[in-house]
Amino acid sequence: MKYSANFGKTHYGAQGGSDLISHQLLLKGGFIEESAAGRYFFLPLGWRVHEKIKQVIKEEMDAIGGQEMIVPVLHPIELWEETNRTNSVGFELMSVKDRRGAKFALGGTAEEMFVDVARKLHLTYRDLPFNIYQFSTKFRDELRARGGLLRVREFIMKDAYSFHADEKDFKKEYEKMARVYAKIFSRLGLKTLRVEADNGYIGGEYCHEFQVESPIGEGRFFQAKDKSYCAHEDVAIFYKQNKNVKEKMKPYKTVKAVRGKTMADGVKLHKLPLWQQIKDVLYVNEKGGFILAVIRGDFDVNETKLLHVSKSYQLRPATDEEVRKLGSYPGFISPVGLEKKVMIVADDSLHTVRNCYGSANKKHLDAMNINIDRDFKAHLEGDIAMAQDGFLSGKTHSPLQEKRGIEVGNIFQLGYHYSKRMKNATFIDQDGKAKPYYMGCYGIGLGRTMATVVEKYHDDKGIVWPKVVAPFQVHFISLKGAEKQAQALYDRLLKFKIEVLWDDREESPGKKFADADLIGIPVRLVISTRTGTKVEWKNRASDKTELLTIAQVINKLTG
Repeated sequence: MKYSANFGKTHYGAQGGSDLISHQLLLKGGFIEESAAGRYFFLPLGWRVHEKIKQVIKEEMDAIGGQEMIVPVLHPIELWEETNRTNSVGFELMSVKDRRGAKFALGGTAEEMFVDVARKLHLTYRDLPFNIYQFSTKFRDELRARGGLLRVREFIMKDAYSFHADEKDFKKEYEKMARVYAKIFSRLGLKTLRVEADNGYIGGEYCHEFQVESPIGEGRFFQAKDKSYCAHEDVAIFYKQNKNVKEKMKPYKTVKAVRGKTMADGVKLHKLPLWQQIKDVLYVNEKGGFILAVIRGDFDVNETKLLHVSKSYQLRPATDEEVRKLGSYPGFISPVGLEKKVMIVADDSLHTVRNCYGSANKKHLDAMNINIDRDFKAHLEGDIAMAQDGFLSGKTHSPLQEKRGIEVGNIFQLGYHYSKRMKNATFIDQDGKAKPYYMGCYGIGLGRTMATVVEKYHDDKGIVWPKVVAPFQVHFISLKGAEKQAQALYDRLLKFKIEVLWDDREESPGKKFADADLIGIPVRLVISTRTGTKVEWKNRASDKTELLTIAQVINKLTG
């Protein structure tokens, strides 16, 4: 391809929208252009990279028996109502109506659609298992689109769905997909960690993300120092050491407490350790119900875990006015006496301490010797604590190390989450009875993966594309006076089916070389009056150049 005819050129200077290097370089290099917030044009160079990524994914999916298909982008809203996701998804769900008044969800994920097509086919156990996948546009009404291609409102995803007769068969596929994902990202030049994660509104009981370690990543996760455990902050569990559980319970009492509203103020006033203080955080769920999270003072509430334990879809902090209406006081909330007014959700760490101190629901009044089950009873108990760097893993008690990463893929166990909610989502088993499918789903965001590659492969001059995803194999530059030789070499490269971008513009050598570095194609070839009958070869990732014959160039590119 001749660069003079390329739709989209390089441009320099700071680009708006995000400071992330991937966003800046993809814009400057002429790979993408912003449409509206969170939505991007993929220009020809960018689309070539996108399709190279897609090809790697397709090859690996097909190699394990995956079958590509496509489902409509508009999902009949009745399908989402069957699974109750019209209520559980919240602000990310987008919907439209057609001229007949029929309502559709703009596909943000496609579990219902794939279950629907499977049930329409009336399959039997002989058809199982199978793994079907698609590359399709997804829509999510993100509250804050940012980070260029890393968090968008419209994107192309590879989503796959596997159908099984039982859990045993599914687990084989789950591990197979985990290995395939690791291989896909390795081929793309990305080293990933398999991270336990929250299933969110997808459903199911467990899932894993594939994270690429990066300081700019939005994902915060923890890996045990001995590598035995790796989990996202949303779900990470840790060892909660017993403190003073052998201590005899003391009588409950209230004391005057002229102090500020913080936990530190409580420690300073009572001169007792933070772990012995009770922390109380009041939330309001999507139905307007009050949920009081109660936890050991040296831990923080993990809102994702709290959502699951309380079986809520959404939570927000209660306002000071709402706290007062309950008969308490901001900064002085206590579970004692609020059992009939709020749902009390206690962290299991409260069983590692005794004779705690904390607030007493009145301004400047604290309680001493608070003990769970004696002085208050929780409606629900569980793990609602946020892991922190240095805490010990729950499995081997190895120190947890905080990391940040970019999520490039995920795999989900769905189990019967959809097949038991959707009518007739069954197959006929060997005994002639209809049984629900046991399912899994697996996703990769192509644009996000593309941006992650750039975050990992760049220098101060521009992008350094790995060969497998580079838009072209060769960036060919011809300088003034060598037009005839350049045309001959270009024709020769095309004859050998070598992907080449020929910069045939009437620009200065400096401009052409700078653009080549910015665009980042793996090999740069230069023909000029100085090279004579030879060609200058330079790898993008190296400063070294060498003069080669045309035959040598062809051999290196085709060998």
